[in-house]
Amino acid sequence: MNQKTILALVIVFIFAFLYGISYLDTGPAPTTVSEAGGSHPARTESALTASETVYDFGSISMKNGDATKDFTVTNTTDKDIMLKTLVTSCMCTQALIVRADGTTKGPFGMPGMGYVPPANELVKAGENRIIRVVYDPNAHGPAGVGQIDRLVFLEDSNGGKIQLEIKALVTP
Repeated sequence: MNQKTILALVIVFIFAFLYGISYLDTGPAPTTVSEAGGSHPARTESALTASETVYDFGSISMKNGDATKDFTVTNTTDKDIMLKTLVTSCMCTQALIVRADGTTKGPFGMPGMGYVPPANELVKAGENRIIRVVYDPNAHGPAGVGQIDRLVFLEDSNGGKIQLEIKALVTP
């Protein structure tokens, strides 16, 4: 190979590498703040509140299928709030909005793993919604055993955020 060919190949590889990095960049990494001795992503408090934000399933078996946890999110203000987005941290986890009449909206999943629709769910003053989190322990195949920690992110139209978390020890 001559020097021009080698130089051209090096330039192509550099551009391919830079394009790959820019494609993977999803924005700035979340900052962290110390809370109760731990590290959690910084977030703006939402006008919506959740009485429980972390749930540990304990040990769950892949052979038993999906694990589901319902979190209650309440509008404790005197104004209506629009739940704008609902996304998950991994493709193995989905979230649904369950209304008081039992109807559901969703599923909502991980951005980048297919289309995730906007939630656009109006929560009137004093009302609540169930956020049903469904974890599929088989989504990662046999390599998916061990400790898991998955997050669900809610954002209201004012930029307020709530983070819900599920944990489990996945066994075969």
